[in-house]
Amino acid sequence: MPIVVNLDVMMAKRKMSLNELSQKVDLTLSNLSILKTGKAKAIRFSTLEAICKALDCQPADILEYLEG
Repeated sequence: MPIVVNLDVMMAKRKMSLNELSQKVDLTLSNLSILKTGKAKAIRFSTLEAICKALDCQPADILEYLEG
C-alpha cells in the first residue's frame, strides 16, 4: 500500500506509549495497534485530529504517501 503510517515514529519522538496515547485519544489499544501497524483500511478525521493533538504534530507527520 502506498500510504505508510508513521505513528510509531511520532510516538517515539514524543516518548509516548501506546497505552498513554490510547487514553488521550479515547481509542482502544487494539484499534490503535491496527493503525500503528499499518493494517487499518481507513481513519476518521476526528481520530486523526485527536492523535495530532495528543502528539502535537501534523497529519503529514503520521501519514506518508510513497509511490509504488
